[in-house]
Amino acid sequence: MFERRRRPHPADAPAGPAPALDASDLKEAYRLGRKDERARRKRHPVMMTVLFLLALAGAAFLALAAINGSFREAGQVADHNLTVAAERAEPAVRGAAGEAAETLRGVGQSDPAPAPAQPAP
Repeated sequence: MFERRRRPHPADAPAGPAPALDASDLKEAYRLGRKDERARRKRHPVMMTVLFLLALAGAAFLALAAINGSFREAGQVADHNLTVAAERAEPAVRGAAGEAAETLRGVGQSDPAPAPAQPAP
C-alpha cells in the first residue's frame, strides 16, 4: 500500500544477453559501476561531519537524561557544564587574543637591531 516507487535508472534496463567478459573487462566494468554510483550519491564531507557531531550530541543528551531520570534535570546538568566551561575558557581566550594583538602591533615596527653584515666573498 505504501510502496515507494522509484524511477528506473537507465543502467538498470536489460540490454540483452551479456557478452563473455575476461577478468580485466570485468574489473573495468566494476570500477566504472562504482564510479557511476558514487556520482549519483554525492555526499558533502562538511555536512556529514556536522550531522555526525549533532547525532553525537543528541546521544550524549539522551544519556544524560537517562542517568538523571528526566530531560529537565539533564538540561540543568548540561547548562551547568556549559557555564563552567565558558567561565574557564574566557580568561584563556582573552589572554590569547591579547598576545595576538601584541604580536600584530610588533610586526609593523622596524627592527631596532641591525642585521649582521655579510662577509665579502
